[in-house]
Amino acid sequence: MHSLSHDHTGTRVKRLRLERHLTQKALSDLSLVPYGTLIKVEQGVTPATPYVIAALARALRVEVATVTGQPYVTELRADELDVLIRPIREALDLYDLGADPDVAPRADHLLAADAESLLVAVRAGEIKQVAGRLPGLLQEATTAAHAAPARERWLLLAGLYRTAYDVSSKLGYYDLAALSLARMDWAAERGSDAVFGAMYRYMRALTYLRAGEYRTGARLVDLGLRTLAQSEPSREREVVTGQLHLGAAVLAGRSKDGDRAEGHLGEAERIADSTGEAVTVHWLTFGPTNVAVHRVSVLAELDEYGQAAQSGRGLNIPADWPRSRRSHHHAELARAQLWTGDLDGSFQNLLHARKAAPQQARYHQTVRETYAGLEAARRQLPDSFMSYGSWLGA
Repeated sequence: MHSLSHDHTGTRVKRLRLERHLTQKALSDLSLVPYGTLIKVEQGVTPATPYVIAALARALRVEVATVTGQPYVTELRADELDVLIRPIREALDLYDLGADPDVAPRADHLLAADAESLLVAVRAGEIKQVAGRLPGLLQEATTAAHAAPARERWLLLAGLYRTAYDVSSKLGYYDLAALSLARMDWAAERGSDAVFGAMYRYMRALTYLRAGEYRTGARLVDLGLRTLAQSEPSREREVVTGQLHLGAAVLAGRSKDGDRAEGHLGEAERIADSTGEAVTVHWLTFGPTNVAVHRVSVLAELDEYGQAAQSGRGLNIPADWPRSRRSHHHAELARAQLWTGDLDGSFQNLLHARKAAPQQARYHQTVRETYAGLEAARRQLPDSFMSYGSWLGA
């Protein structure tokens, strides 16, 4: 059940509720979402927060993507992105078939350079470019690893599977994202790298964050931290450790555990003071800026929207920060400002999110939910607001 131009999360919730013969009161009781909030979400008056969406999806016994309408097939087709998904899926399926006799891999340093360029391009928001190049590179790297197994080759392949996860999750193909992570873990085990293993658990924890399974996500983070303890001390290990704490902070915030969220933020901040800005270490963008950005996200998850908006406004994002992360931050800030009633500020941050990484913003669920909330108050906004909706396909 995917999004249509006249759809929004509330209409899909109502449709699913009626299919299950549930009253609004019954769904409110099952999901623990306040009755008044549910009514406003269904009417499109109030945007659905990630916490509310996950709670409703669990109560309705459907995937979160069914409630959000992802992937946004109509827009993906218009952008000619949908045709790029199947080749990625097919390349992932080749993982255990051994070396392909019809594929002649290039030298390792050339494959590694191409793999690194894809990581850079994803973070620049160039999703279509990456999706087009990824399948062929995956086939080369898979054959290279099987033809002459070596630690570096397995880790190169693990990195490409990580890129497949990035592309799939940004476009809303969460089943493909989960498959990509399984492949990443498979290759990382063959490369015997504890840091890669911890990164896999961090990314897997994010899938449970989206699904509203916060306890499982937290367990994965703890497992990732224990995995890192097996590796030699290094700046790389510290960066991934700090990123795990940031993921744990968001999980705790989404589950409304403010004390635990603050504890993880504090630990991440301590590590960031030591590592400094580490934008290119595994392209996790870890550092003091990312800690501050995550603080905005955590405050929003705790429904402290005023504090989130205030913290976000005071942030100075470095010029070398990846455009994808910049765009995501503007989307989060727009959500917080919407809830504080700062409609103009919220819309301006949606525009900033689009400018930073247009391909990502177009398929970003927070962007769409925030736009839906602003749409209810569109008469107070400039004419450019409606053109933004046309661009989204809303």
